[in-house]
Amino acid sequence: MKIESNSPPATNRLQPVHSQKVDVKTSEAKVQPDNRLNRQTTQKRILHWFSQAGIQEQGSTFKTVNTSEKIRRKNELLAQKKFRNLENILGKALDFCLDDGREEDLDPDWFFSFIKMAEEIFSPAMQELWGKIFAVETARPGSFSLKTLGVLKQLTQKDAQIFRHAVNLASRRKGEATPKLLLGYYQKTSLWSFFSSHNEHQLNLANFGLGYPDILSLVDLGLIHKSEIESGELPIGESIEWRCAGQTVDLQAKRSGTTLVYYKFTTTGAELCKLVPQKRQDFYLKSLKATLGIAFDIT
Repeated sequence: MKIESNSPPATNRLQPVHSQKVDVKTSEAKVQPDNRLNRQTTQKRILHWFSQAGIQEQGSTFKTVNTSEKIRRKNELLAQKKFRNLENILGKALDFCLDDGREEDLDPDWFFSFIKMAEEIFSPAMQELWGKIFAVETARPGSFSLKTLGVLKQLTQKDAQIFRHAVNLASRRKGEATPKLLLGYYQKTSLWSFFSSHNEHQLNLANFGLGYPDILSLVDLGLIHKSEIESGELPIGESIEWRCAGQTVDLQAKRSGTTLVYYKFTTTGAELCKLVPQKRQDFYLKSLKATLGIAFDIT
């Protein structure tokens, strides 16, 4: 009698467990088609990009074509793409054409090295950059070294975007060709500054969209020097003109022992700066003035 009275509750306890298993299977059935769809989408993207290089999935098409014919077709496709790359770059160069009255000839070695590298530039944005380079070099031979072209060829669109932003934050002292990323200043220890809590005052470039990882990327690419640099000690009261972030400012050191701190662009970086039109960076300049204003008179 006792066993009979306990049986129904046992059955009731099993029912929720059974229904839970059914729910799990149902949810799995819903998830699996989504996973298969995502996988198929990814596979299509993979096939698309390999097809750009003339590579097809093994056994999917052209089953009767031998390997030699596949290689020939691949090489022909790539050759056509490289030729179109050069045509596009030529068009960009003609659009950007400069005429400064000079009639100097290009170095033939430079030209054919340019062609060899430029034919492998597939991105439209980078093709525009290479077109500008050729236009400038044609008007002013010697503007861009082969080393600079080699560095430029390594740039991805993301690298180019980081570099463009760095150029927008760059400053150039009047009479100097190499731009710099001004960070702040440093004051040498003296009796006057002994009681000061800070001798070094610097901006954090990450606050202006150029984080330390971006700086490292530019260093690795050989576009800026690795270490922060201090200028020579600036004379008191002497006005020095700077072009900072698209605006002109005059700096006068208030006391001796004051130096500017900055990242300096390399020769390659300075050459590529010519290609980037600089835009005003008001927030950066306002912050820079606030930092430098402690040690400099700014007009």
